[in-house]
Amino acid sequence: MSFNIIMFYLFSAIILVFSLLTITSRRILRAAVYLLFVLIATAGLYFLLEYQFMAAVQLTLYAGGIVVLIIFSILLTHHISHRFKHPDLTKMIMGIAVAVVGSALTIYTILTYPFPQTITVTELPATMENIGMQLLGVEKNGYVLPFELISILLLAAMVAAIIVAKKGNDKNAEI
Repeated sequence: MSFNIIMFYLFSAIILVFSLLTITSRRILRAAVYLLFVLIATAGLYFLLEYQFMAAVQLTLYAGGIVVLIIFSILLTHHISHRFKHPDLTKMIMGIAVAVVGSALTIYTILTYPFPQTITVTELPATMENIGMQLLGVEKNGYVLPFELISILLLAAMVAAIIVAKKGNDKNAEI
């Protein structure tokens, strides 16, 4: 077995274990820390695939931004000892059913897709002008749209963190 295969299995195991711990943990702070480990292991997979830009975005935006924001909101609102209730049996059964159907659909799609082998990639010279045009471009290789979507995602994460943090303080408050 090569080093890459060992690292792939290690990152995959970390992602699976901590994903399950994230959704099954009843303590909100532990769930946020488990989510942090999942996102860091996902960045490790990106590094393994030699997608350094995606790995850097994963670490800075998701692991460094969203999870830290959630953890700070938990700590600042004194919900560190908050425990979620056990879910109802019907909700648990429906959640498991959705997970099984989604997994089956994903596995079926991956197994039936032909994955063509004739992909040609033309590389651009790495000049400051090309890098600037790609960062500010909206066409095929532009990054403006992904950065705008990331900013909307960060805003949604901030609103969600505030709602989670304020949930127990005031039952009648609306945001």
